[in-house]
Amino acid sequence: QVQLVESGGGLVQAGGSLRLSCAASVSSFSLNSIAWYRQAPGKERELVAWISSSGLATYVGPVKGRFTISRDNAKNTVYLQMNSLKPEDTAVYYCNTIARGWRWGQGAQVTVSS
Repeated sequence: QVQLVESGGGLVQAGGSLRLSCAASVSSFSLNSIAWYRQAPGKERELVAWISSSGLATYVGPVKGRFTISRDNAKNTVYLQMNSLKPEDTAVYYCNTIARGWRWGQGAQVTVSS
């Protein structure tokens, strides 16, 4: 069974940066488009960005120009570099396939103070 482990979250002031990592224990990692999602308190889980198997990155509106998604298929790991963080970025961040086909991990808490 696929295991997803997110890490790198923390508390940061507005304008700061964090880098999240997601390690996946699955042999087919390189064949999948992988996405980052986030869920703020009281809100639905939402898509943040995804990266195709060939490395093409796509971002959802509010994070464009601030976040960068990347992947290292040799390490079965996807990253999310988050710059110019805002309080509204506060959420638990999760990774999964773009189809949400894997079992969710525990997520990484990101808290941005104003």
